[in-house]
Amino acid sequence: MSIVLGPHQYGKAENRIVRIYRDSPRHEIHDVNVSTALRGAFDAAHLTGDQAAVLPTDTQKQTAYSYAKEKGLTSIETYGLELACHFVDDVAPVSGARIEIEEYAWERAVVDGAEHDFTFVRKGQEVRTAAITVEGERDDQRSWVIGGFKDLVLLKTTGSEFHGFLEDDYTVLQPTTDRIMATSLVAQWRFFEPEGGWASIDWEATYSGIKATMTAVFANLHSFALQQTLYEMGKAVLEAYPFLAEIRMSAPNKHHFLYDLSPFGVTNDNEVFNADDRPYGLIQASVLRDDAPDAGPAWTVAGGFA
Repeated sequence: MSIVLGPHQYGKAENRIVRIYRDSPRHEIHDVNVSTALRGAFDAAHLTGDQAAVLPTDTQKQTAYSYAKEKGLTSIETYGLELACHFVDDVAPVSGARIEIEEYAWERAVVDGAEHDFTFVRKGQEVRTAAITVEGERDDQRSWVIGGFKDLVLLKTTGSEFHGFLEDDYTVLQPTTDRIMATSLVAQWRFFEPEGGWASIDWEATYSGIKATMTAVFANLHSFALQQTLYEMGKAVLEAYPFLAEIRMSAPNKHHFLYDLSPFGVTNDNEVFNADDRPYGLIQASVLRDDAPDAGPAWTVAGGFA
């Protein structure tokens, strides 16, 4: 038996970068959290402590900040691709780079009935995400892009049922034909590069459209299970966007239980509920094209090994 070094990577996690565009009196803001991870010929660093091939994580941080000015920071997918390609193309020991980004949205403050030019209020909805992986030599390079969001909290007060489920000696849950359905949705969708290249994708319009599509399905579908809702949301997204290979979703079931008001002689006709935060059901699903291109390392995360 011998002991060998397994897969490894290193990088700089959670660089908090705020890019302000001041080229007109009406400023723009982009607020992101960027993590980098490099893969390549770094065995010696682990086996003998030799750092000759190691680009410091501080250098990765400095590059991420400088690229926010040099290359710009508008669409996080474009920024992530440029950053990943730099590490793979320009740093000899690096054969692969993974960039993971979260974007925190701001909206303009309204003052005296008008949007203010340089004052913003943090939006309280979802956090947009992206993960970009680049591998290979400059002339034989492959890239993978995953877009997404987390913490999109959705709730509808009716239009959801749950009954006909399997029961055993420990089942106490009562079936219902009218319930609140709520979740804090995480969704990630994998792009495949279209014939026109990554530059042909309108990242901002695509993100807004996917979010709107998923929200509309959640609202309009009469649901018999959260599983059914997730599948229909994913199906609608893939039908609308032909350059998406798959979508993965994770949805905690944010339970709302009808509160018993009978001790007070009060009738509760689906009007007063107890919102339980834990424990919760966790429903996870993926929807993909049957001819989807191979995912390669697209889902191998920077924060750990999948």
